[in-house]
Amino acid sequence: MSEQVKKPIKITETILRDAHQSLIATRMPTEFMLPILEKMDQVGYHSVECWGGATFDASLRFLKEDPWDRLRKIRDGFKNTKLQMLFRGQNILGYRPYADDVVEYFVQKSISNGIDIIRIFDCLNDLRNLQAAVDATNKFKVQEGRGHAQIALSYTLGDAYTLEYWTDMAKKIEEMGADSICIKDMAGLLVPYKATELITAMKSATKLPIQLHTHYTSGVASMTYLKAVEAGVDVIDTAMSPFALGTSQPATEVMVETFKGTEYDTGFDQNLLAEIADYFRPYRDECLANGLLNPKVMGVDIKTLLYQVPGGMLSNMVSQLKEQNAEDKYYDVLKEIPQVRKDLGEPPLVTPSSQIVGTQAVFNVLMGERYKMATKETKAVLRGEYGQTVKPMSQEVIDKVIPGEERITCRYADLLDNELDKLEGEMKEWKQQDEDVLSYALFPQVATDFFKYRQAQQEKVDMTQADTKNGAYPV
Repeated sequence: MSEQVKKPIKITETILRDAHQSLIATRMPTEFMLPILEKMDQVGYHSVECWGGATFDASLRFLKEDPWDRLRKIRDGFKNTKLQMLFRGQNILGYRPYADDVVEYFVQKSISNGIDIIRIFDCLNDLRNLQAAVDATNKFKVQEGRGHAQIALSYTLGDAYTLEYWTDMAKKIEEMGADSICIKDMAGLLVPYKATELITAMKSATKLPIQLHTHYTSGVASMTYLKAVEAGVDVIDTAMSPFALGTSQPATEVMVETFKGTEYDTGFDQNLLAEIADYFRPYRDECLANGLLNPKVMGVDIKTLLYQVPGGMLSNMVSQLKEQNAEDKYYDVLKEIPQVRKDLGEPPLVTPSSQIVGTQAVFNVLMGERYKMATKETKAVLRGEYGQTVKPMSQEVIDKVIPGEERITCRYADLLDNELDKLEGEMKEWKQQDEDVLSYALFPQVATDFFKYRQAQQEKVDMTQADTKNGAYPV
């Protein structure tokens, strides 16, 4: 028998970011991660995702940790493995669009503190909202020889999202100067044979490496990975078994075993992976015991495929209906969601578009009249502040919700003035490192509370004495 051509599948490990973000609300502390990094560094991962997403907010807000400090400590622990982060385009890791100077500075500081690969996405797949971050990464790469810009397309279903749509996007991403493409299937909507079609089509359209990221929510993810790998995908995202499955990713060890002895064999050592899993398992048990890990998120939710609604959006909607004593309206709201999504130009349902569409659907049903009341976010989407949608938005809804208002057709960030100096001025009394300005830019109130806490820890003093000199706190 002829020797098979080896094309080992590459793996990005998510246990230090998306796995615990998906299962335990991003609450894994840095100190818990550090002892296992040396072993993880020996596996041979393509990369380890360890930063970005909700880690920044959760570190400052709940763990009272400096996210930059986390990144530097993790960087120290990984001598041979690339580190990866998730970045929300023009929104960085916050919830509003930032001026280009803030985006560029954040990219620069992320790479210089240890990030190798920046995965950049936009909730509408509006590539204009990704260009500044890609350019900043490429600029740093030219200067320092480090940095990789990966553009992630939020995967979704609908009339507009044909194979031609995805292949066109792949070509445009290559023209933008990105280094690779990720298909980000946040709701677990990509089923196995569709993955074969999608990867085959995209591979024929671009030379860039293609990575696939999915969640186990609907129960098909491992099979989807199998078909995607056979179709030629370059990298898959997996999580070590104690924090895999449910709303997280397929298990690393399972995918490694699946491809063992085939041309896709990763060559990873299962004994080493077992030691790493043993390290995380007691922490998982502790999270189950203290309620941080809810067994509900561990199951399969096939409704995700029926309604194309991510799990987090469904639970959000249920709690909104509960508050209004209107749980009997559940199915009415589910029917309304696709309608609202269509009115708003058929965006992918991912943070924050998923919350915007879901909340508006709840309002429409409870009010008994569509768009009688619109949220400020719905108005912002209709105005074009979030960017351009794949399909036109409903003119009838625009006329009803924002009658006579001017709509934005340019890239929204083009309307924003540089803001770094202003932000620096507001928080300079707290600044102990350059990166503090960026923490403040993203979460002004939360970061200020953290800076006060940090100072109190350092000086071991009573907080009331903290700022006698200026007698003022920035708000």
